Amino acid sequence: MRISAPLAAALLALCPLAAIAQTAPSPKVSPKPVQRSAPPQVAQTPPMGWNSWNFFAGKVTDRDIRNAADQLVSTGMKDAGYIYVNIDDTWEGDRDASGVLHANAKFPDMKALADYVHSRGLKLGIYSSPGSKTCGGFAGSLDHEAQDARLYASWGIDYLKYDLCDLRTDVMTAQAPHDNAAQMRLMIAAYGKMNKALKATGRPIVYSLCQYGWDAVWEWGPSVGANSWRTTGDVEPNWQSIYSILNEQAGLAKYAGPGHWNDPDMLEVGNGTLTPAENRTHFSMWAMLAAPLLAGNDLPNMTPEVRAILTNRDVIAIDQDRLGREATRAYSDGELDVWTRHLTGGAMAIAVINAGSDRYSSHPFHLSLAKLGLHGPLKGKDLWSGKEITLTENMPLELASHDILLVRVPSPQ
Repeated sequence: MRISAPLAAALLALCPLAAIAQTAPSPKVSPKPVQRSAPPQVAQTPPMGWNSWNFFAGKVTDRDIRNAADQLVSTGMKDAGYIYVNIDDTWEGDRDASGVLHANAKFPDMKALADYVHSRGLKLGIYSSPGSKTCGGFAGSLDHEAQDARLYASWGIDYLKYDLCDLRTDVMTAQAPHDNAAQMRLMIAAYGKMNKALKATGRPIVYSLCQYGWDAVWEWGPSVGANSWRTTGDVEPNWQSIYSILNEQAGLAKYAGPGHWNDPDMLEVGNGTLTPAENRTHFSMWAMLAAPLLAGNDLPNMTPEVRAILTNRDVIAIDQDRLGREATRAYSDGELDVWTRHLTGGAMAIAVINAGSDRYSSHPFHLSLAKLGLHGPLKGKDLWSGKEITLTENMPLELASHDILLVRVPSPQ
């Protein structure tokens, strides 16, 4: 209802306080502080996806990444859990006068690329180094950490692999040439600096350290916000490399858990001259180790056999088990290796490996349940045949060279 001007004047005459109320300034109300919610937690289970390095190395392009995203969808790998499409080294161009890093000609529009990957229901990863140069000699993030983190967030990046590379010569050796302890402190500080920069963007970005397991990174990785850290040197697509890296994981299980994982490097399944048995064992044991599952194969030319290995839902479920307990080696007996992993609900995964070198023969091994603290018979599922299996004390097992028996037992106790 509108009040006429004469009526308003009459009301003011009758009630002077009304005039005061009209002319007095309104009390200032402090604005409520903006509540900024913390970014969602990432890597509560080991990240899964595909990385460009093992197949493309320095030749990767925008088109290759788009094709990889398409292949992850069309092959069913996305549905199996592979969601990160990660660009490794050699995407970097030059910095402009303001220090902003630009991608090189192979990647004409990173924002558009990220938008495309996201449109496929996937996430995009990228690569850098805490040094001035990456391993490939491209621009690193030294002294540009906050600037680069903001750039990644503006593009829509979801994962950063941060590779030590030239930090060793740029900072560690230059500033502390004969002091290993001081070099370690400098390295930890460099990784912590990028963690703070990533957190400041407010974007949830998986932070993956690549510094080859030096200086017991598993002991300090969580303190710099790492979601994963490399435990060894680079993996190669041959049995010797894979089995050597597997052996180096013994004793590291206590450092892994939801949000922070030991990383024995990317998958070589489908690469090199690995046999079907070696591919199965490689994939099985990375799953047992609760490792990030980052495929690195030629996706468009993937054989049905390799695809079946990479998309085995039962094996992936071992890797992604939310209890987050990494496998431990229970015992070794000659060519026989036995690892176990505790799973949610009291279940257990048991892996039996024939590490023998003769490719063309199998051996009757005998599984000792007693050495696992178990008593038979135990009914479980053979995760590669898909069939039910009953484990008994000292039962004979026929395993070809470098092959594996992987069994899930619902509740052995």
